[in-house]
Amino acid sequence: MAQHNETGKQGEAEAARYLRENGYQILTTNYRHQHAEIDIIAQKAKLLIFVEVKTRTNVSFGNPEEFVNYTKAKLVMRTAEHYIFAHNWQHDVRFDIVSVIINNNEIRIKHIEDAFC
Repeated sequence: MAQHNETGKQGEAEAARYLRENGYQILTTNYRHQHAEIDIIAQKAKLLIFVEVKTRTNVSFGNPEEFVNYTKAKLVMRTAEHYIFAHNWQHDVRFDIVSVIINNNEIRIKHIEDAFC
């Protein structure tokens, strides 16, 4: 597997750990519908959270969260809509970004709630 794929998987694992430690229940990871994917779907009380995880090993070209563009947000929202209907979710939803920077043995996580809607 390519190094960037390994970095992405590690970032998603760190994001899931962070969310669990902060009271979120992870419902599923890597949820796919058609050509789109949601990295993490979590729940906290009666709130369903769709999480896009962005991981980088350095910030030379910008912070990880800056790489979630309009097109990606629309894909996530469309896939979330499929999940909501498939699971008959009747409560509130939120779209978050978890930014992960892995530099040597240091891991920095930034959780951005309500990142797009």
